[in-house]
Amino acid sequence: MKAGLRFFKTKEGVGVLAIIVTGLLAIMKLVASFITGSLGLRADAVHSVVDMSGAVIGLVGMKIAARPPDKGHAFGHGKAENLAGTVIGLLIFGAAVFIAYEAIERMVSGAVIEMVATGIYITIVAIVLNLSIAWYGLRMAKANESVALEATSRDLMADSMSSIAVLLGLILVAITGNSIFDSLIALLVSVVILRTAIITLAKSGGGLMDRRLPAEEEEIIRSILNNHSGVTSFHRLRTRKSGSERYIDLNLVLPKSYTVEKAHAICDQIEAEIKSRLPRSRVIIHIEPHKAKQKKG
Repeated sequence: MKAGLRFFKTKEGVGVLAIIVTGLLAIMKLVASFITGSLGLRADAVHSVVDMSGAVIGLVGMKIAARPPDKGHAFGHGKAENLAGTVIGLLIFGAAVFIAYEAIERMVSGAVIEMVATGIYITIVAIVLNLSIAWYGLRMAKANESVALEATSRDLMADSMSSIAVLLGLILVAITGNSIFDSLIALLVSVVILRTAIITLAKSGGGLMDRRLPAEEEEIIRSILNNHSGVTSFHRLRTRKSGSERYIDLNLVLPKSYTVEKAHAICDQIEAEIKSRLPRSRVIIHIEPHKAKQKKG
């Protein structure tokens, strides 16, 4: 029992939990959409199916990213998370387009919704479950710096927001008796989902393109180097992120009088300081002898 609970405190465990919950939600919403005829609920169900597919892809990406470096992948498999996040983003984008098309078509043709109360109750349950898992997933993603889990959790959060919109639409239908509110809400849901797709693709795509670390993280590195008494200067600071792993490469200038042993000790100290401030960092330092014109960068 305790081992099972510990598993759900890992990013892989959260991924499995997301798959289970989104699968159940997709079934609930699909059944409710056929009973009521609500396009909003059907759109929400499609979003949940995409969530589940994304959660599966995210889990696979996290498992591959966790593999240690091998002969074919000397820098590890961290980009599997970025790739998984990109695929999830594309799935979310596709769902947004599909829902928008269905909403516009329904607005043109018209439709009648029945058993609105049933749809309302099911949507409330879906919102509570989605928000709970999304909040927990984002918390675990931040703790583990997992791009794939963050993408999955943001997808769940967007699903929660769309479910709230669907709930409001159903309430308006129940009050006014006009089913057009259902289609309007479905169209609004598609916009929310599209925004999530853009955010997810931007975050995951940046990692695939070896985008540098955030400015605040690079400033931490510079601060460590500038405040180290043994360092004359540094230059060619290059950074990138692969999954949850940070890669930092720089040229370090030290006095010519330093022995190899002393220079190596300084590099070890700097590497340890960087890793203490920026976990999961891999640091490569190239040593150069000091020249009179060089200053700290």
